[in-house]
Amino acid sequence: MSGHSKWSTIKRKKGKADQERGRLFTKLIRELVVSAREGGGDPVSNPRLRTAVDNARGSNMPAANIDKAIKRGTGELPGVTYEAVTYEGYGPQGVAIMVEVLTDNKNRTTAEIRHILAKHGGNLGEVGCVSWMFHQKGSVIVEKGKATVDDLMVAALDAGAEDVRDEGDFFEVVTGPGGLEQVKEALSKIGVEFTSAGLTREPQTVIKLEGKHAEQILRVMDALEDNDDVQKVYSNFDVPDDVIDKLGKE
Repeated sequence: MSGHSKWSTIKRKKGKADQERGRLFTKLIRELVVSAREGGGDPVSNPRLRTAVDNARGSNMPAANIDKAIKRGTGELPGVTYEAVTYEGYGPQGVAIMVEVLTDNKNRTTAEIRHILAKHGGNLGEVGCVSWMFHQKGSVIVEKGKATVDDLMVAALDAGAEDVRDEGDFFEVVTGPGGLEQVKEALSKIGVEFTSAGLTREPQTVIKLEGKHAEQILRVMDALEDNDDVQKVYSNFDVPDDVIDKLGKE
C-alpha cells in the first residue's frame, strides 16, 4: 500500500473527534468556495464543485453550510478569497512530500509549512523537486459494508476504472484523472454510497520505513494535516501495519 492509501487508513483508525470534524468542515468549505468561484455555482455543469458537494454531504455537512459556501464562491455572499498553492519538499529519510493548500495569506502559509517540515527533520524544496515522482489519479473511497468487491469490480471497471483495491477497512476505486466522474456516476447508479472522491497523486516508487523513522513520517503527515490551510498531503512512504495500529490508538 502506498503512502496516500496508508494515510487514508490511519485517518480512519484515528476516528473523527469533534476537533477533527471541525477541521474537516473548514477544508471542505474552502474547496466548495474555490470550486464555485472557478467553475460556477451549478454542480451539474461544474464537475469539481459536484465532487466537493458529494464529499461535503458524505461528511454530513449541513445543506445550509454547503449552500452558503457556494454562494460565497459565486459572490452572492461576501467571503474570503483563497489562493491554491502546492508545496513540494522532503520529510525524514528523504521521503517525498507534496502539500496542496487553499490560503488567504500565502506568506503565512509558506512559513508554517516550512516550519512543520523543518521541525520534523525535513525541508521545503523548489517547485518540481518531487512532483515528477507522482502521477495524478482519480480515487473513490467506499467503506466496506456499503458494497461487495464483486459489485464494485463490475460497475467500476465497466465504467473505465483502472483498479479496485482492498485497503483493509475500505475499498479504493482508482481511475485515470479524466474518468472520475464517469466512475462516480456508475457507482451511484447501482446504489453505492462512497465516503469521498477526488483527484489524488500516486507515488511511482515508495520508501519503506520502520521503527522510529516510520513513526516520524506519520507525525509529519499529522502535523501538516492539522494546518487549516492544508487540503491534501501526499507522500511516497510505506510503513508496517503495526505502526498504523499504534498511531490509531493514540
